[in-house]
Amino acid sequence: MSLRHAILTLLATEPASGYDIVQHFKQSLGYFWNAKHQQVYQELRRLSEEGWLDCHVESQSDKPDRKVYTLTAAGLAELKRWQTEPAVPNKINDALLVKLYGGALAEADNLRNELSRHRETHQQTLHSLLAIEQQYLALPAAEQARQRLPYLTLRRGILGEQAWLAWADEVAAEL
Repeated sequence: MSLRHAILTLLATEPASGYDIVQHFKQSLGYFWNAKHQQVYQELRRLSEEGWLDCHVESQSDKPDRKVYTLTAAGLAELKRWQTEPAVPNKINDALLVKLYGGALAEADNLRNELSRHRETHQQTLHSLLAIEQQYLALPAAEQARQRLPYLTLRRGILGEQAWLAWADEVAAEL
């Protein structure tokens, strides 16, 4: 997947500024797709140049003008075309796994401390995802139905974090 398709997907649901898109990455998509502020703005410029986005400027009295992007018909066509392509299974590069694999060369306390640090991060992420799930479950049934597919991505994140934490318990017991 490319950043451009993540942005097009967001804009298929509602118009947004670059700032809004960055916030979406931090608050929802960021659990499974990361993008830096600068990358988002560069991609918005490219997508506009390619004719996949329209942009209009909204004046703000106490802030700089705000550029709001909307998907064009060509952008929607590209997003639909991309949806038909097979997704490549995700490969991971995980430094913790490399350290654990070579753990015979490390002090056990170092590995335990590293695992503990990662565990805390995964526990915080799980806590955040469960809070988002509670917000979803509190929605009226019609809104839940509309948000069903994004909810399934949330469930994947929750299950992934729970599985990671269960695995970490196994590793901690061995260490």
